[in-house]
Amino acid sequence: MTNMAHKALTVLICTHNRSELLLRTLEHLNAAGRPNSWNVDVLVVANACSDDTLECLAKSYEENPYGLPLSWVEESTPGKSNALNRAIPLIGAELVAFVDDDHRVDPDYLVNVCLAAERYPDAGLFCGRILPDWDGSEPAWVHDKGAYRIYPLPVPRFDQGDNPKVLGLDTAIPGGGNLFLRSEWLGRVGEFSSDFGPTGHDLGGAEDLEWVRRALHLEAQLQYVPDVVQHHYVDCARLKVLYLMKKAYMRSDSTVRLRDDLSVRGVPFYMYRKLLEYLFSMITALSWARRRFYLVRLAAALGETRGYWHLRNGRARARLSSD
Repeated sequence: MTNMAHKALTVLICTHNRSELLLRTLEHLNAAGRPNSWNVDVLVVANACSDDTLECLAKSYEENPYGLPLSWVEESTPGKSNALNRAIPLIGAELVAFVDDDHRVDPDYLVNVCLAAERYPDAGLFCGRILPDWDGSEPAWVHDKGAYRIYPLPVPRFDQGDNPKVLGLDTAIPGGGNLFLRSEWLGRVGEFSSDFGPTGHDLGGAEDLEWVRRALHLEAQLQYVPDVVQHHYVDCARLKVLYLMKKAYMRSDSTVRLRDDLSVRGVPFYMYRKLLEYLFSMITALSWARRRFYLVRLAAALGETRGYWHLRNGRARARLSSD
């Protein structure tokens, strides 16, 4: 009988000073079911870590002899994009799955990742669901569905329903938290942009969105697979107004800078009207729920405004450099 050749999957985790959460992530990966006919290993990039991350990795390696093969490297330059780019030349497997260091994977996560790669041979990129890992200790307002619900929630969520589908530039695009792909696309698309993405835990982002958009422009097929599920850790201590505002500001800035509209020459006039409306609504709010809502909307609008300035200045620099 001829043995079936095993394919390979590398789970990539970039981490910065989150050793406790990282160990939790590794624990759930080791507990997950193993896919048939696939070899699975884990690669961790320790990005400018100053805590006990390296010691914890060594301890995990020693204490889990039957766990997934684990290796790690250091990247001293802060920034998630730098960590991702450090990993790219080290990946030899044909499939790579991105898992954040504050995520918990479902028990069938590894199996369903590999099944998706076999089931959708035309797809180069894949994504699954990211759900908040609520434990009941979170404040009640995070579940509010009314007029003053906070959106997007400060805890990442990506859920496109129960049915598999192909996503594109005209649909919701996933971040890197539950992205997996055929590693040949790393070479086709190139490195992650250091102009985007968080540095440390500064709440910046969009390096993954920008990379996925480049892949889609190169006609990569992006397949949504709802059975591939990760749960994002919820730090209830962060669910405060200042955190909500900062995250809304940073993420709105990053999102605007991803725009492909070359006609943008500065901040649209309607943005100033939006800022004034949100400011007035916040000042005149009679309930805390309404005031919190408009504080977050105001911060997001300020982030949008900053993003338009970044967009204009970046294109101006690009035109000067091409002259």
